[in-house]
Amino acid sequence: MIERYTSPEMGKIWTEENEFRTMLQVEILACEAMNKLGIVPDGALKDIQEKSDFCLERIHEIEAVTNHDIISFVTNVGEHVGEASKYIHKGLTSSDVKDTALGVMMKQAADLLLNLLENFRAVLRRRAAEHKHTVMIGRTHGIHAEPMTLGLKFALWMDETERNIERLKAARETVAVGKLSGAVGTYSNIDPFVEEYVCAKLEIKAAKLATQVIQRDRHASFLCTLAIIGCSLDKMATEIRNLQRTDIREVEEYFAPGQKGSSAMPHKRNPITCEKVSGLARLLRGNAVAAMENVALWHERDISHSSVERVILPDSTIALDHMLRKFTNIIDKLLVYPETMLANMNKTGGLIFSQNLLTALVGKGVLREDAYKWVQRNAMARWLEGADFKTNVHQDEDIKAHLTPEEIDACFDPQPMLKNIDLIMARFGL
Repeated sequence: MIERYTSPEMGKIWTEENEFRTMLQVEILACEAMNKLGIVPDGALKDIQEKSDFCLERIHEIEAVTNHDIISFVTNVGEHVGEASKYIHKGLTSSDVKDTALGVMMKQAADLLLNLLENFRAVLRRRAAEHKHTVMIGRTHGIHAEPMTLGLKFALWMDETERNIERLKAARETVAVGKLSGAVGTYSNIDPFVEEYVCAKLEIKAAKLATQVIQRDRHASFLCTLAIIGCSLDKMATEIRNLQRTDIREVEEYFAPGQKGSSAMPHKRNPITCEKVSGLARLLRGNAVAAMENVALWHERDISHSSVERVILPDSTIALDHMLRKFTNIIDKLLVYPETMLANMNKTGGLIFSQNLLTALVGKGVLREDAYKWVQRNAMARWLEGADFKTNVHQDEDIKAHLTPEEIDACFDPQPMLKNIDLIMARFGL
């Protein structure tokens, strides 16, 4: 991932230094386990624990000849350790080390993302409480529907974020897995105790069964979860982008002093961060497809997944990390314009109360089909001719025959339509 979107915290997880340091930890722990089995002598283990190290430059130098990153790594570690290095990597295959280290790194990335999601949820909760009764129009198909509140919108997003937190927790458990079972997963040259010991020390689970590699359905599930979280953020960002449009302008991204919106038009205040979130969500969705392509490996493994994962695992976690940091700030500082919300709600001249009229007429014994026809003809007059909907309803002979003027007026009061807001918000402790 490009530096522009990489936070120091997430970027550090995917450095070569962290990867090789984690792999070194796997190798040392494997030697510890074999020491307990009487395979590695105490003196050799002491040398391995004290002298094990690596040099990235030297690893790259060796790899230029071997064309194999893990062999180059093990060779370089051996150069630091000396005689006792003959016990390092004993009975292991490259994927025992690399996949187990990858499980640790993905767990680290998931933990960081979970912290960001929980912070995002807290900000949504605060804004939901703040705007619990901020009335706005709800829209379906982009058209005014019925009144709701901005707090409901924030609460809806908070609820979805809670589901995403649970999804990511489950995905974390799916990928926080290691294996040290040899070339085809049969422990042909290594005791299963080594796998149990190493994974326990690393605080990850040991795979019940693996081939030469941990199965890639796990990684696909993780990447799909990141993509779903990205879809949620994309949905929220798209809503803000729509509500910020000049002809709506009910909310707006915070625009900092000195910020510029256009090199040509000094007046512009564009929702660029929300647009960036929507853009990066596309990357997450594409990477999820690539992860699913990695599931079908040949026999007990091929290496076609490796080149893909070197890109999609860092890129997806780094992208979502950036999206969460930026979008949390957007919600935290989101500008809200309640007066514009009320003005927009009244733009259609009362059409948004059509269901109230329909329900009131049916309540008086009118057949639903007839009531619908009477209300709709007055609504169409508003849409097509600009006639005042409420005035026309008061003058409609069919409607007047069943509803008093006071009953008609009551249908145009938005407050009864919002009577259950407190009940809904109480479900979230708000």
